[in-house]
Amino acid sequence: MSGSNNQQLNVLVSGGGTGGHIFPALSIANEVRRRHPEARILFVGAEGRMEMEKVPAAGYNIIGLPVSGFDRKHLLRNVTVLARLFKSMRLARNILKDFKPDIAIGVGGYASGPMLKEAQKQGIPTLLQEQNSYAGVTNKLLAAKADSICVAYEGMERFFPKEKIVLTGNPVRRNLLDCGATPEQARQAMGVDPNKQTILIIGGSLGARTINNAIIGGLSKIGETHGVQVIWQTGKIYDQQCHEALMASGVKNVVQMPFISNMDMAYRAANLVVSRAGASSISELQLLGKAAILVPSPNVAEDHQTKNAQALVSRDAAIMVADADADRDLVDTMLDAVVNTDLLSQLGTNVEKMALRDAAEHIVDEVERIISQSKS
Repeated sequence: MSGSNNQQLNVLVSGGGTGGHIFPALSIANEVRRRHPEARILFVGAEGRMEMEKVPAAGYNIIGLPVSGFDRKHLLRNVTVLARLFKSMRLARNILKDFKPDIAIGVGGYASGPMLKEAQKQGIPTLLQEQNSYAGVTNKLLAAKADSICVAYEGMERFFPKEKIVLTGNPVRRNLLDCGATPEQARQAMGVDPNKQTILIIGGSLGARTINNAIIGGLSKIGETHGVQVIWQTGKIYDQQCHEALMASGVKNVVQMPFISNMDMAYRAANLVVSRAGASSISELQLLGKAAILVPSPNVAEDHQTKNAQALVSRDAAIMVADADADRDLVDTMLDAVVNTDLLSQLGTNVEKMALRDAAEHIVDEVERIISQSKS
């Protein structure tokens, strides 16, 4: 894969659906581009999903497949799901014929199923990236014919052939790790008091209703707690409801916003983070050594967020509050924890021990290894 190999590199990256799939995919693409500036990189996503907007914004081409998930509640709706799947398989064949990838990388999410299945049928090398501690359906189906499966947790041989597993960790957004600000400077940048204990609440890229409702219910309690403040990211859908509740409460030590663009500053400002337990969020907390309370989303396949959270809780590396208990317990738990500096430093130290660094680099090492093997 060095300079002697002058033919152009064609890399196809497929998947998406949530930030948790898209950020790792972009990190991998960025690392390919850094090493091989002349490489052609093509993304394949699902029509109408977040990647169709985020990937072009990051400077890459993307093609959307009309694929959607199976409807487990209304089985009759799956007739259209199947029709879309067949159409997606046909489109996938055409994409492979036109683009001629040297490798297809699947990061999970709807589109990666038909895309990588077709690539495997045609003998194109494939690499899977599994972010969670509990493997997704798509990756389990593709594993047998994959050349390599890059994972972020130990013990994944329950799901995948042992000899194909490479422990790399999950790639995270570069800028989060490069933040040079002190916590005081970061709090100023976030518009809060530089000297108070700070809780950062993030509900994932789309917000989290349960977390938001728990905070709304606990606003007066938060308002009465001295020396503590809250940065509250609600997600766009819940922005108005949360903003109105905050205004009506008259509470002054909470700053609310629909979306945080400077996450590097937000993390740096925080003594404690309240978050869903998606794979990307957990990898960020590990790499940054952040004490956290995790509220796993119950609306995800195979309840994988609870399993992600338990992997941390079992190592004293996070606190977990079940979604069903959040209304009752979340605000008390976070207000107790944020003033317990011994607990915060223990959680931070333990979670940082779990971090796997330079994940994108390790994954691209694997990509290069597979391509040179298939070319020889």
